[in-house]
Amino acid sequence: MSQFYYWEDFFKGQIIECGTMTISESQILEFASEYDPQRFHVSKTEAENTIFNGLIASGWQTGSFMMRMVCDSFMTNSSSIGSPGLESLKWIKPVRPGDTLKTVVEVLETRPLNSKPHLGMILSRWSCYNQKDELTTTLEAWNMFEKRHST
Repeated sequence: MSQFYYWEDFFKGQIIECGTMTISESQILEFASEYDPQRFHVSKTEAENTIFNGLIASGWQTGSFMMRMVCDSFMTNSSSIGSPGLESLKWIKPVRPGDTLKTVVEVLETRPLNSKPHLGMILSRWSCYNQKDELTTTLEAWNMFEKRHST
């Protein structure tokens, strides 16, 4: 997407493909040792003895990967001014070293923000899939965007 995106450029049902990222073991270990040092994220040996049968990425890291793909795809080239929060976040399938993830954004709803007429809100569902097209993570969130022209 090469244009600059304002609130008016999003519509219900819109699908935005946000590219891919391949996740390395070193990325998983580095993130986990800093932010989520649970045994199944920081130790290959200990992770083998869990229900995961091996090292997995932190769900928070998967969310960070998704954010990076969304930013690279359109968010940093938009009038986004952030989000008031998530409606839902689900970690469905573990992300493992060597997985190639892709993120798809679906616009679920758009509405003007009556209290701030220069802004609009967008509710979207972000879905992350691995290389086998298995769903790993979903989130739903509202984002605020500036309008092209204030009324």
